[in-house]
Amino acid sequence: MTEVVGQPRSRVDGRLKVTGGATYSAEHQIPGLVHAVLVNSTITRGRISTVDIGRALALPGVLRVLHDFTGVRLAYDPAEIHFAGQPVAVVVATTLEQAMHGASLVEVTYESQVPLTDFTAPEAVAAPAKQSPDYRRGDADAALRTAHTVVDLTYTIPREHHNPMELPAMIAVWQGDRLTVYDKTQWVQGTAADLEKAFGLPTGNVRVISPFVGGAFGNAGVTWPHEVLAAFTARELRQPVKLVLTRKQMYSGVGFRPASRQRLALAAGADGRLTGLVHEPHTETSRYEQYEDRLVDVPRFLYRTPNLRSEYRVHAIDTNTPTFMRGPGEVSGAFVLESTMDQLAHELGLDPIELRRRNEPSMDQATGQPFSTRRILDCYTDGARRFGWDRRSPRPRSRRDGDWLIGLGMAAAAYHNNRRDASASVRVHADGTAEVASASSDMGPGTYTSMTQVAADTLGLRMERVTFRLGDSTLPKAPLHSGSRTMASVGSAVLTACSSVRDHLVRLAVVDPASPLHGVKPEDVSAADERLYVTDEPNRSDTYQRILARRGMSHVDTEQTWSPGDVDDHYSSYAYGAVFAEVAVDESLGLVRVRQMTASYDVGRVVNPKLAQSQAIGGMVAGIGMALLEHSTVDPRDGRVVNANMADYLVPVNADAPELDAVFLDSSDPLTDPLGVKGLGEVVIVGVPAAIANAVFNATGVRVTDLPITLDKFL
Repeated sequence: MTEVVGQPRSRVDGRLKVTGGATYSAEHQIPGLVHAVLVNSTITRGRISTVDIGRALALPGVLRVLHDFTGVRLAYDPAEIHFAGQPVAVVVATTLEQAMHGASLVEVTYESQVPLTDFTAPEAVAAPAKQSPDYRRGDADAALRTAHTVVDLTYTIPREHHNPMELPAMIAVWQGDRLTVYDKTQWVQGTAADLEKAFGLPTGNVRVISPFVGGAFGNAGVTWPHEVLAAFTARELRQPVKLVLTRKQMYSGVGFRPASRQRLALAAGADGRLTGLVHEPHTETSRYEQYEDRLVDVPRFLYRTPNLRSEYRVHAIDTNTPTFMRGPGEVSGAFVLESTMDQLAHELGLDPIELRRRNEPSMDQATGQPFSTRRILDCYTDGARRFGWDRRSPRPRSRRDGDWLIGLGMAAAAYHNNRRDASASVRVHADGTAEVASASSDMGPGTYTSMTQVAADTLGLRMERVTFRLGDSTLPKAPLHSGSRTMASVGSAVLTACSSVRDHLVRLAVVDPASPLHGVKPEDVSAADERLYVTDEPNRSDTYQRILARRGMSHVDTEQTWSPGDVDDHYSSYAYGAVFAEVAVDESLGLVRVRQMTASYDVGRVVNPKLAQSQAIGGMVAGIGMALLEHSTVDPRDGRVVNANMADYLVPVNADAPELDAVFLDSSDPLTDPLGVKGLGEVVIVGVPAAIANAVFNATGVRVTDLPITLDKFL
């Protein structure tokens, strides 16, 4: 018997992707398609006075120029300018080149106002976070006043933008009052609901199709203005419209990781045991929507702290709305916590791992709940052994390699175990093949493959005999494909549905006198190797094909829903990790190179180690980008992102990626879902920036509190 769950299988859609057979949103061939290009505002705050479209309309091939968006609901009043790059008109033409030329000729005049572009300015009013209200236990400020040792630091993280390979794109097609869109989205059903709301359509009148997503990391998790405007334009022209954002437009069109300023203070006794923690994070948001990151989550629970005060404030400025970006909030909050813990260990003369061990909690103090599972201590031990932590000198600037200062650092990581209601359908055909479906997405983690593995094992079929469908809003309900929730949520729904249809076929067999399984108790029947068999008599078996043939049935099917229930009311459930980094810093140039990185993770059961390793390496590389390279440079005069291109917004490339080693503990979390999995796509980035920053401190003796770590931070 061969189980495929837990095996390092290659992606079932891999051949399609590498041969160009996978169809992405902008690649669908629709008859009569025309092209739309956005015209973006050149100011940041004010009102539109006039729009001169004459020169654009005079161009050959230009069909329409739309600038009155009456009749569609956007997140803001389109007559006012709320941020630099806001769409103010749409030019439609027969070809993309004609539409682009036409867009360059639209002339817009404005009544401009002075924008507010800096969320740290006194005028940027602080609003309490709604999703993460103020939290206190004990008296943290008193603990700071009386502690043996206090570390009190303020950190800044700049705005960061997503840069996936696939640009945001949509094709919109109307048939009467029914809309079909081919869209880059992480949530086909969420996009469908948003478009129905925007156009006042009945539920079910919008179908969203998105079988492949070329990377997103959060930027396709909500419905953005370009999607609404693409559908609006198609309705106005009464023909299919394609709209693809440029790389520059993406910087103002689909959200970003918000800039943050955070104070984090730790108080500890001489033995290193924490007595108090104060966390005061501030982030930016738009004036028309309030977006909040989860910066407070990790500091509130990760370590045993009797006294804690956490107060999160959000500042509205003239910008477009931020959004999720890999490890949203947790990676930023963990950076300040883990950097401060490293500084505390240094001042107390303790090994950073030993400091963390001394402050390991027995329960989640923020909720009062026991942990479903928590093996972070094992992550420390396993990661330190694999990495060679015993090579580390506790004295900064004590190791050299020629002109390079060598340092080792580590950091802990955690990310909440995210599950939501999900549904899946399964149909077993007369030929013994199965088709499973759910309205999930796959932006890169391998959803097609992992769901096929779960279905194949549950039904006892080879993976080649199972097809998994996703990316269509008409399929069974699935949650937003983000926050590391898909495997636990949709995977549990697939397991539930496949178990149900398998059990139904077992019952058909055991009551059939012609079946070798006749008279056997259903619970004594197992499924594997393309057959149903008596568990204690493996040679006594039947097949789906024969069972259905004897009944004259072409198929059996079912749709089932899985829900996490009230587990989160009783248990605190997180994925954990420990990240170790070795860096080299050129003493003269301030150049930082990551030489080695090792991470050990507790993510519950791993469905596909090959995909998990790929996710971990991707997260670690993204963490290198956050630590050393990535930042959006905002012009304080008008709020424009001046490096809105791949030449000036630096992301890690192969030359920046060192030897990376990610391993996963052999574990399971059966309390939270039937698969025993915990999400891993987010936790793999969470501890990386702090581990690198701590290694830089060990190398140089400079505590960098402002990301990214560039040469000016050493001056």
